[in-house]
Amino acid sequence: MRIFTLIWFGQLVSLIGSGLTQFALGIWVYRNTGSVTQFALISLFAILPSILLSPLVGVIVDRWNRRTCMILSDGGAGLSTLAIALLLLVGQLQVWHIYLVVAVSSIFSAFQWPAYAAATSMLVPKQHLGRASGMVQFAGATSQLLSPMLAGVLVVTIQIQGVILIDCFTFIFSLVMLLLVRFPEPKTTAEHEVKKSWQLREFTYGWTYITARPGLLGLLIFFAAINFLIGGVSVLFTPLVLAFATANVLGTVLSIGGSGMLLGGLVMSVWGGPKNRILGVFGFTLSGALCIILVGLRPSVPVFFAAAFIYFFGVSMINGCDQAIWQSKVAPAVQGRVFAVRSMLALAPLPLAYVIAGPLTDQVFEPLLAPTGLLAGSIGKIIGVGRGYGIGLLFVVIGILTMIAVAFGYLYQPLRRLHHQLPDAIADEALP
Repeated sequence: MRIFTLIWFGQLVSLIGSGLTQFALGIWVYRNTGSVTQFALISLFAILPSILLSPLVGVIVDRWNRRTCMILSDGGAGLSTLAIALLLLVGQLQVWHIYLVVAVSSIFSAFQWPAYAAATSMLVPKQHLGRASGMVQFAGATSQLLSPMLAGVLVVTIQIQGVILIDCFTFIFSLVMLLLVRFPEPKTTAEHEVKKSWQLREFTYGWTYITARPGLLGLLIFFAAINFLIGGVSVLFTPLVLAFATANVLGTVLSIGGSGMLLGGLVMSVWGGPKNRILGVFGFTLSGALCIILVGLRPSVPVFFAAAFIYFFGVSMINGCDQAIWQSKVAPAVQGRVFAVRSMLALAPLPLAYVIAGPLTDQVFEPLLAPTGLLAGSIGKIIGVGRGYGIGLLFVVIGILTMIAVAFGYLYQPLRRLHHQLPDAIADEALP
């Protein structure tokens, strides 16, 4: 796993840098606009281009060397980040600039995840895929733990443009790590050979592969539903915390969540997850739903701390289990196309969630629990009345719907029995 570890370390450093930028720009936009909707639009532009390009990206990842795809991704995203730093430096940064640059960065980032995931399947033995997924979750958790704390200090000392320049240097570091290694090429069969001509079936092959396996299709639909619900939580969490605490507390909450994710990644790295990983997905999704409900019912700093730790611990376990399932059940030669379709469809509900969450909060839920709101005399007596409590009510609704989605997922037999009914697509030994 030496090559994988080098790549992983480069991506870890890059993630920390990206986390610095995301935290700093998020606070900048929300403080300068005061609008939940405009804050949520950053997330929309960060993900929509990647979703739309996924079918093309999947074919390219299976055609090109996956290392080349990752180099292209890191290089393009680094240049996009540099553009924001330069705009800040000359005092010309506006909100629409952030939307544009984030969208361009998203186009390059679309290559990153399918290539990284597919390369991991070739570099890591099947029995260690769960641990490799845990390492990836550990990297994301480290970013979430360190980035808010570092960003809070660095914004004061070197300002936002200095923080973003640091992010640019982390992209350079990850590029160096990629340039130091070589990736093996996947073995292909006649069935999976990527043709030289650009035919429509190459773009639809990932979808055909998934729909031929009901368990994988069920898993994809399950995550699409969960992502739609969690998408609202992700964009509303910052406004919710800022309604009851300061930006410093927000950074602490995110860091505590990062420590939970870090611990989850460590556990997943050592343990590898349960043998029947789909049960791990169900169980930790359920615990996450309970955390969301608790935050909505009792929005306060101690609850934010506890819920963030437990929730993000579960996120590591969920993502680690899910990733290991796909890497073991899908043939390596077609993982670029399959993973691209998986990413596109699982993440497709997120833009809708981002678009809905802001107006739903500003125009419906917050007015409902205003001091003179329609629900102030009923639900308001349980949750509270005033700024931020409407978001809390929406959290309760989202948590309940998430629990219902878990129940439906468990009742769908091909998904519940995915581990037993769908054979693994790769051997137990390390792949060349």
